[in-house]
Amino acid sequence: MNIMDNLSHAQKQRLAFIDFSLQYFGQVSRQDLIKKFATGLAAATRDFSSYRGLAPDNMTLVHQTKSYHRNPEFRALFQHEPEGILHGLAKGFGDGLSHPISPSEVCIDAVQLIHPDTEIIAALMRAIQNKLAIKIKYVSVSSGEKEREIVPHALVNNGQRWHVRAFDRDHQVFTDFVVTRIKMISGATSVPAFNETQVKDTHWDLMITLRLIPHPSLKHPEAIALDYQMQDNKIEVQTRAALAGYLLRQWSVDCSAKHQITTGVCQLALANHEILKHIEQLAIIPGASNR
Repeated sequence: MNIMDNLSHAQKQRLAFIDFSLQYFGQVSRQDLIKKFATGLAAATRDFSSYRGLAPDNMTLVHQTKSYHRNPEFRALFQHEPEGILHGLAKGFGDGLSHPISPSEVCIDAVQLIHPDTEIIAALMRAIQNKLAIKIKYVSVSSGEKEREIVPHALVNNGQRWHVRAFDRDHQVFTDFVVTRIKMISGATSVPAFNETQVKDTHWDLMITLRLIPHPSLKHPEAIALDYQMQDNKIEVQTRAALAGYLLRQWSVDCSAKHQITTGVCQLALANHEILKHIEQLAIIPGASNR
């Protein structure tokens, strides 16, 4: 019998939280466990002892930080389903337990692409959490496989796939790397400089407002107004400048100056064209080159 079979669900939750924190954040403390589960110090100490008994090589107590740190030989005790982890991380997930969602026969979600490898996600999250530079083996469409040094600061679902927002040391710019194209991650040779950190990512920190309207070519614009719960046939959407291009592409928003895309592909139009000057990746935005 597996020793975990003798544990209560509450104990498994606490041990899974320790396991999750070590894997995705690189460290965990008794105070983290107490805060999460409203348990006492003695109970938290027992939980860490239990975890160490199950996985003696997974963590080391660092007295300076009063936290347990992840060891290089770490092996996760709990298996996590990638989609649950990614959506959980985005919503502040922290109990460590995630399970695949059983498909419904009467409520069908959109087809999803392949999700990133959980080990890659975990390594990225540790680098983000601990503000570290990393080396990656990355395969791009234009140049194939290359080794890059990056300083990641955020994981983002752009509506189609997950990418990591990072400073690219090769090109000295902040940009996006598709997570599924990362084959390997290792430590970098130096810690991030101030100009490589998130506070210097201008397009990330800039919040902009997109004013969207039903496309003028539509015969019955009220249908679109209902789709997006518009007031007075318009809706304002706030987003980061670094992410706006993905949103405009995903929603097929006509961003041409006179809303010239009349093929029916675009059911929305951008009313405030001047905002485009603040947006990255204009090439992926419908009509942006014709503004």
